[in-house]
Amino acid sequence: AAPQNPEQPADLPLLSLAGHIPCGLICHPDKEHVLYPLGCTVVIQDLDSKKQTFLHGHTNNVSCVVVSRNGVYVASGQVTFMGFKADIILWDFQRKELLARLSLHKGKIEGLAFSPSSLYLVSLGGQDDGSVVVWHVGKREAVCGSPASARSAGSATVVVCSSCRDEMFVTAGNGTIRVWELDLANRKIRPTECQTGQLRRVITGVKMADDDNYFYVGTSSGDVLKVNTNNKLMTDYGPQKEKFSSGVTALLLLKTGDLIVGTGGGIVALCKGSNYKVMKKIQVQGAVTSLTCRGQGHQFFVGTNECQIYRINYAAFKEELIAACHNEAVQDIVFPLGTSDLFATCSKNDIRVWHTPENRELLRIVIPNVTCHAIEFMRDGKSIISAWNDGKIRAFTPETGRLMYVINHAHSLGVTAIAATSDCKRIISGGGEGQMRIWEIGERTHKLGEVLKEHVSAVSCIKIKKNDRECVTASLDGTCIIWDIVRFSRKQMILANTLFKCVCYHPEEYQIITSGTDRRIGYWEVFDGSAIREVEGSVSGSINGMDITSDGAYFVTGGDDHLVKLWDYNEGAVTHVGVGHSGNITRLKICPGKKYVVSVSADGAILLWKYPDLH
Repeated sequence: AAPQNPEQPADLPLLSLAGHIPCGLICHPDKEHVLYPLGCTVVIQDLDSKKQTFLHGHTNNVSCVVVSRNGVYVASGQVTFMGFKADIILWDFQRKELLARLSLHKGKIEGLAFSPSSLYLVSLGGQDDGSVVVWHVGKREAVCGSPASARSAGSATVVVCSSCRDEMFVTAGNGTIRVWELDLANRKIRPTECQTGQLRRVITGVKMADDDNYFYVGTSSGDVLKVNTNNKLMTDYGPQKEKFSSGVTALLLLKTGDLIVGTGGGIVALCKGSNYKVMKKIQVQGAVTSLTCRGQGHQFFVGTNECQIYRINYAAFKEELIAACHNEAVQDIVFPLGTSDLFATCSKNDIRVWHTPENRELLRIVIPNVTCHAIEFMRDGKSIISAWNDGKIRAFTPETGRLMYVINHAHSLGVTAIAATSDCKRIISGGGEGQMRIWEIGERTHKLGEVLKEHVSAVSCIKIKKNDRECVTASLDGTCIIWDIVRFSRKQMILANTLFKCVCYHPEEYQIITSGTDRRIGYWEVFDGSAIREVEGSVSGSINGMDITSDGAYFVTGGDDHLVKLWDYNEGAVTHVGVGHSGNITRLKICPGKKYVVSVSADGAILLWKYPDLH
């Protein structure tokens, strides 16, 4: 077997933020890094150089991340399957390595908090676990635990530690706010319920004041309550008339005593601490899930559930988008001919064009409420053609994203695959009903040239030979067909007991490789459609994408096992494996200059991998 040394992720993976995690985006106390969870990894990104490092170790999606006040430790919790233990991992921030796995909770870690001097770590289990545990950070062991909320109250979802004392922390959730005291001698934690009078609220976030005398809680009803820590009573709440729409989802307490409030409606507002009056506000895209300060609060960052990260200067109070990504499954990735500096991806609602050297989004083409299944750059670089699930083929200009033309009713069950000939005069599209259609594209006209009916299920992939005389289509009906697209007839048919997801011509075009749900990679002769060999492509889950190098020596595959694999074509053996995705890989491509491999996945992530030196 070949050596399985992992493919190294390149320095600039274009990564998405997992936006649905409350308080997922955190600014490190050194003011130079932000941290956020992405699938089953935690990303540490340098704010100036945009360089990213990864903390690998979780076996499933990360549900919460927290940094200690002195910046030495990072802790992250994960989700697991019902009844299994969910781990908390303690990391060393400087060395970026795993210090300890703490496992007691089941199902999910709902929240984590470090005590002010990083002596203890408090963790809160999910609603199936329902317990709160205090861990000793130095000894890496549990001190004590207790059920998080009273039987009569709802489950707790938020935990926050005191600002001055290591022995006090607060948990809150659905109709419950509790202040806890740790009694180390007896190894017990003792709760006190906070009284909120007539108000019944679902708590979404808690922020403790610097002097510990009171704390603020944000609620799903769109108001903020102020609770006294000493007598455990609510002192006041607001705004009483104009509540924030869609609830308060994130809170930030400033040194001046004022509050910054993030809401489910995407508003970031600066509120006066005394009467909760809104002084300034701005609108961002998506519901706010995290607010985090940089330093003393002269700058802060906002994370939203549409996977956008904004930087806001406190003085000017203007937003600046610093990172964005798809928040739906990415369906396809494609490079223009001969350049590795640009690539395009498509997803539900949009197509985005990315610039690899600067790691940023150049263009976003939005068409709401429809999903783009496949895209292709025309060979002359004058248009991007795309296949949509509303049965239309749309073409856009690559620079501005202007709509050039639409082919309506191209297929009855949505367009699922698309390819263009190298002279840019014809488009071949495949549909959900299994038809293949060839379109003649003129200067201002586009008309249907031919319909080829053979497949009985959706066409998943189309590849055209370099001389434009032949193409191969893969379909979910278990066949791959090689077509003559001059005489419009079937040349060969390949049958296998699988749903074919992807097909590639070898660059010399005498063989094709296919793969799909049976996890096998098949090599076939183009001339007569006979099988040359089969190799086991994956241990679990279907293979959804493959791409071959321009010299035909190596190819890459990716699929539901979340691994990117680089294969030697002639040996049929894996040479490198890339671990990093946490969702099913939907497509992947090798860039034209063999600098990177780009893979996209169903959780919205786009990862750039450094193409390994094979000499």
